[in-house]
Amino acid sequence: MHANPENASNMAQPDKLPLRLKSAYGFGSVAYGVKNSGFDYFLLLFYSQVIGLDARLVGVAITTALVFDALSDPIVGYWSDNFRSRWGRRHPFMYCAAAPVALSYFLLWNPPQEWSQTGLFWYLLVLAVLIRTFITLYETPSSALAPELTKDYDERSSLISFRYLFGWCGGNAMTVMMFFLVFPAMATISIADGRFNRDSYEVMGIVASGLIFVSIIVSALGTHSRIGHFVQPPPRTFSAGSVLREIGATLANGSFAALFVAALLGAVATGLAAALSLYFYTYFWEFSSLETGVILMGIFLAAIIGFVLAPIVSRTMGKKRGAVVIGLIAFLGAPLPVVLRLVGVLPENGDPFVFWFVFVAGVIDVGLVICFQILSSAMMADLVEQSELKTGRRSEGVLFSTITFIRKSVQGFGLILASFVLHWAAFPAGASVEQVSDETVWRLGAYYVPTILALWLSMMAAISAYKLDRGTHEENLKQLAANRSAASS
Repeated sequence: MHANPENASNMAQPDKLPLRLKSAYGFGSVAYGVKNSGFDYFLLLFYSQVIGLDARLVGVAITTALVFDALSDPIVGYWSDNFRSRWGRRHPFMYCAAAPVALSYFLLWNPPQEWSQTGLFWYLLVLAVLIRTFITLYETPSSALAPELTKDYDERSSLISFRYLFGWCGGNAMTVMMFFLVFPAMATISIADGRFNRDSYEVMGIVASGLIFVSIIVSALGTHSRIGHFVQPPPRTFSAGSVLREIGATLANGSFAALFVAALLGAVATGLAAALSLYFYTYFWEFSSLETGVILMGIFLAAIIGFVLAPIVSRTMGKKRGAVVIGLIAFLGAPLPVVLRLVGVLPENGDPFVFWFVFVAGVIDVGLVICFQILSSAMMADLVEQSELKTGRRSEGVLFSTITFIRKSVQGFGLILASFVLHWAAFPAGASVEQVSDETVWRLGAYYVPTILALWLSMMAAISAYKLDRGTHEENLKQLAANRSAASS
């Protein structure tokens, strides 16, 4: 039997969630991590350097897909907030999205051969739209489960840390697999470098689509038993006007605006950094495929650092203060190795010190970035009760849809910005390491550093406007309890 809206929020929920539940919730982010790994690390390289589509057309195709996808996130979020079924508000979406997401992702990495630039552009555009739509149907309702699973200030940070641990590790597992297994194997089969072999990405498409399907189903089944503890919205009628007014009322919050702008800028920066990461590993540092794989292995350590550190920071410093402190350290330190190379401090490429310096700096920095992301997401979860006090509705889906919208769509602007950085650096398409001049490589770093720093520091300025702290959150919970008590008496 499902709880009704008046008493569901009052149902007793344990302060500490069982490990199996946290793990099941977190494992669902493997799907998004795998999808993101492909989009962020390989899509530009694959379509421009392997398939031969102009890099600017790749960026334009992905960004154009945003026009079709712009409204899907808040619509799905609102829909799942108000959806009524015997399986609750969220789970029907999660189950239904599994197969379409996996299939469309497989097709993305298997484009037709011998197509023109125009044909490839439209193929990429259509697949980008489909993947974004289907992943919205899963990721938005799935993410919105967090505030319903626990209302505790610190337990939310712990729960969301599982989400990020599995998301980063799942996506990185695919990347490491490519560099340690697939690229070397394809290089032995063909005379071509495995990184520029079309068959490598066909293998990735098969494995990745399977992982996406499994993670969605496992997470949905693993959290299915909690459906009876969640809110079941009342039956009601809707109109376009009422939907827009309710979404607007939910999002009309100063602290939400701070998180939204910060996430917007952060997503662009993340998309820029991810899209150019392989260019830096391959051309700037001249790492081998194996060395790049070792560096990417370090992300597993970084994910553990973020996973362990975020709940500690939440308890000791609070979410906002912790996010600001951790974020400043992480984002100021992120481009440090590139800066040191540009000013001639680091030894020449090939010196073992360069590899280990980049490796250690990357592990520490990415670990701090993951910690920052966990705290930011937990800050969003705490806005749910504040919104409920104002509107009288539980709107987890609408609030968390803004995160999925930003992560899925705005990073496309980071990718197109990356394509212009390559253009400004006069970086040649389809070139091997030996064919790229030292001057071109230097320009790549010189244009990248100020661009990424401007985005990161603007993001930190935005997040400083967030106002909700532990005391405010606990007061919101008390006020909601008092309101329900008064309504029932």
